Amino acid sequence: MAKFWYALRVKPHKEKSVFHLLDSQEVPLYFPQIKVKPKNPRSSKFKPYFPGYLFLNTDLTVVGQNAFSWIPGTQGLVSFGDQPAIVPNELIIELQEKLTALNKIHTDKLDLKKGQRVRVTDGPFSGFEAIFDMQLPGSERVQILLAFLSKHPHPIRLSQTAIEKVE
Repeated sequence: MAKFWYALRVKPHKEKSVFHLLDSQEVPLYFPQIKVKPKNPRSSKFKPYFPGYLFLNTDLTVVGQNAFSWIPGTQGLVSFGDQPAIVPNELIIELQEKLTALNKIHTDKLDLKKGQRVRVTDGPFSGFEAIFDMQLPGSERVQILLAFLSKHPHPIRLSQTAIEKVE
């Protein structure tokens, strides 16, 4: 029995329902999601990392190529010609590790207050100290105030992972 990973195309906004349906049928799946900070607190705290796609691990010689085409909310396997594309196992493992790290960053909030000193750790302003201004709504980005060509601070927007507190 040769199981491979395949990408399953899903109709817009149907990833969760298709995931739950296939999961209840004990189909080995991977639904990559990333934590977000929604504007509406009742909204989902997770969004699909690849909207419109799920990954499943199966043996198509046993279940058949069209087994996933007739499931409500799906649009079939990603294929080239009539051959379903195999997703390398290493890619799935790397994606899982990367998303675990990204979601951990989201969990480990910087907990900064306006006016607090920070240091830029990544990008063209790496090494500069700045003043934290605000967390940008609905994203993992922040705005800092950086004085670099004059004494007047300029607002700079960057990823929250690119700054750290100055103790």
